[in-house]
Amino acid sequence: MDHARAAGYPLSYLPRDLTSGLVVFLVALPLCLGIALASGAPLFSGLLAGIVGGLVVGSISGSSTSVSGPAAGLTAIVIAQIASLGSFQAFLLAVMVGGVIQIILGIVRAGSLSAFFPSSVIKGLLAAIGVILILKQIPHVLGHDTDPEGEMSFTQPDKQNTFTEILTVFEGDIHLGAAAVGLISIVLLAAWGRVKLLKNSVIPGPLVVVLLGVCLHLLFQRLGGPWVIQTSHLVQIPVAETAKDFLTFLTLPDFSQWANPGIYLAGATIAIVASLETLLNLEAVDKLDPENRNSPASRELVAQGVGNMVSGFIGGLPVTSVIVRGSVNVNSGGKTKVSTIFHGLLLLISVALIPVYMNMIPLAALAAILLVTGFKLASPSLFRQMWAEGRYQFLPFLITLLSIVFTDLLTGILIGLGVSLLFILNSSLRQPIRRIMETHVGGNVLHIELANQVSFLNRAALDQVLNEAEQGSNLLIDASHTDYIDPDILSLIQEFKTKIGPARGISVSLRGFRRKYHLNDEIQFADYSTRDLKDRITAEQVLKILRDGNERFYTDNRLSRDLGHQVNATAGEQHPLAVVLSCIDSRVPAELVLDLGIGDILSVRVAGNVIGNKSLGSIEYGVLVAGVKLVLVLGHTRCGAVSSTVHLMCDHSDPTQVTGCAHLDSIVHEVDPCVDEEACEHLNEMNPEDQELFIDEVARRNVYRSVHEITARSPEIRELVQSGKVMVVGALYDVKSGKMEFLTEEHGTIAADTATDSMS
Repeated sequence: MDHARAAGYPLSYLPRDLTSGLVVFLVALPLCLGIALASGAPLFSGLLAGIVGGLVVGSISGSSTSVSGPAAGLTAIVIAQIASLGSFQAFLLAVMVGGVIQIILGIVRAGSLSAFFPSSVIKGLLAAIGVILILKQIPHVLGHDTDPEGEMSFTQPDKQNTFTEILTVFEGDIHLGAAAVGLISIVLLAAWGRVKLLKNSVIPGPLVVVLLGVCLHLLFQRLGGPWVIQTSHLVQIPVAETAKDFLTFLTLPDFSQWANPGIYLAGATIAIVASLETLLNLEAVDKLDPENRNSPASRELVAQGVGNMVSGFIGGLPVTSVIVRGSVNVNSGGKTKVSTIFHGLLLLISVALIPVYMNMIPLAALAAILLVTGFKLASPSLFRQMWAEGRYQFLPFLITLLSIVFTDLLTGILIGLGVSLLFILNSSLRQPIRRIMETHVGGNVLHIELANQVSFLNRAALDQVLNEAEQGSNLLIDASHTDYIDPDILSLIQEFKTKIGPARGISVSLRGFRRKYHLNDEIQFADYSTRDLKDRITAEQVLKILRDGNERFYTDNRLSRDLGHQVNATAGEQHPLAVVLSCIDSRVPAELVLDLGIGDILSVRVAGNVIGNKSLGSIEYGVLVAGVKLVLVLGHTRCGAVSSTVHLMCDHSDPTQVTGCAHLDSIVHEVDPCVDEEACEHLNEMNPEDQELFIDEVARRNVYRSVHEITARSPEIRELVQSGKVMVVGALYDVKSGKMEFLTEEHGTIAADTATDSMS
């Protein structure tokens, strides 16, 4: 016990691991036999692969939940390679070669490729396995066992397909005894998952189902007649009379074939397919893991490679990570790879010591376990989740699912990966770049921000964007965040900049291109405010620039600016476009929320964005000396200054006594007229939401009042406003959404008048 603790294994996990390993063993037993039968290999080779998958791969693997063994996805390859190589012994040598290749793949960390598998394909694989388990187990549950357990292809060895097989069952091929075992087992498992007392029991439901199945089998033998469950409906492990007979089940590879090129071609095929299936299944089982652990993929390839070398050497089928066993392991509560190793140990014991007793288990009971597992994998919640994620996730998910169900596991996965690749390419073609139109002081500027990697696949989309640029416009191609640009893309940009753009009157500017691309940074428009631009622009145009800037901010489409260039360009002089009077609140930095650059605005900040002598003097300087065309009073929701004023006024408290701030009363005095005294009397009766709405409305009135006070207290600004040369407007910034509400002139006049009346 002390050793277990020292090794880092929590002993509290042991009961769950052992019971989970037992359930996985019960499921794996018929699958090992069925896959061997479907592969045209000796039955014992499937059992050996299951033992190796549990004991050898399980010991080396870094996954806590994955379970390995013979895989249904390799049956077609096994059949073809045995026929091609001429003997099962030669095929075993190819399995060993495949194992060596897998070890090399693991050493060079090829497992990292699993990070590129789309989640939609992984989830489609899970759902497809669930659907296949349901469809394939229905005949076995009812005692129709013409196809081996573990056979998962749509077209079956008996020339039926998945659906016609089910129809055949309901046309009269139902075995009463097996069907009774199967249906009772399903009801028992459903109850075990729903009844709290049974669900929390230390005894796993599948074990009870198997024991009940054995008891019913013995009972039906006594009843006789149609109830008797024949050998074809039971587990059929090869039975060795003596230890010497047991050794005869082992088959050694034909090492004399080492010079046969077909061996290495077959080994490479096995390695590639088995590795692909392993990595996909590993990702899928990790998604089922309630503890969200991440399995080391490259280490798993090494483990699989060692497993295949051992399996091939002793006469076993190729092994991979198997989603059916892994999902059963997770659903049974397995915590660590101890459950995987224990399942392999049970397989060894059952084959070597108690095959006669294991052969008393009805296949219908084991089929019921798999059918219930299928319902858990293909749950309606998974379909709802994928639907909610949109068509670019749902369609690859659905196509993967249908492809696996209507072909076979390997073909379906490849189709799913191909479809996902098409969707990814389509997405790249549609939107490989970030395209933002900026209303700039020098005219509209189309910003094209290249992605981190720009390949030839992006050429068509970039060409389309360039060709859509309006004649006479400014175009800025920004590669500041780009690590790689394909030569075809560079050629396209160079040609458009030097030939096509100038011919169409389009000014093409470049930024952020690396020196090796031989495209030097060149800005052909002023990306900051100059005297000439400021003199030509109108107040309405400045207001539009501010509106568009905030829209870019709250939609997360902010421009990428060369701030260093703007610092140098504005070092000698500044020509701002607007004065922004805003609150000191840390959540409302004017340049950020308006998506502006250096030198674009004069920023005046004071608590509550109120008008006092100093703030008004700063605004007058901006209008009369710096020559700005627009004054923006920027208030915001959840304003601390406004909230404090409301509570102080409603409680009839003195600001200095309450806050200790000796000079706060000058700010409170400016906000005070915006508070409705009658509504203030009911402030303490309001719920928190109504209080917040009330305070935000005061903040809005305060903005209107400041707009009014600027022109009321400054005759010079009032004269410029009346002559139409300058605008004074207000806006309320929502700190929850980042969006500004630009307040209309009509409402501003009404509010300002109301505020003035309150002061008089």
